[in-house]
Amino acid sequence: MLSVGPSPILLWRSPVSMRKSYNGLAALVYQAGRAPMDGAHYVFVNREATQVKILRWDGDGLSIWGKRLERGRFRVPEPRDGRIELDRRALSLLLEGVVPLRLSPRFRLPCDEEK
Repeated sequence: MLSVGPSPILLWRSPVSMRKSYNGLAALVYQAGRAPMDGAHYVFVNREATQVKILRWDGDGLSIWGKRLERGRFRVPEPRDGRIELDRRALSLLLEGVVPLRLSPRFRLPCDEEK
C-alpha cells in the first residue's frame, strides 16, 4: 500500500491521459500555479475512471504510483470550492473502491481541536 504522510493530497479536477509520465504530470501541476516539489501528493484520474496515478516529490526526485482497475470504476468525489483536497482516509477509500455514506468522524481527538 502507498505510504502517505501528513502532506496535502490534491485530486486533479479534470480527466488526465494516463499516457503522461513524470514530465507531463509535473507540467500540469506547474500550469495550475503549483510546484510538484512542494511535498503534496497529486492524484490524477483518467476519463473512464479506471486508472489513477499519484505524483509525489520524495525529496530527491518525482515518483509515480499507479493503479488500474480490471473491473469497475473509481468513485471520484465532487469538488468543493473549486478544488478537492483529500485526507489519507478519503484517498484510501477512493483506491479501495469504498463509497462512504459520510466522511465526518464520529468523534474528535483532542489534538484535532487545536487546529
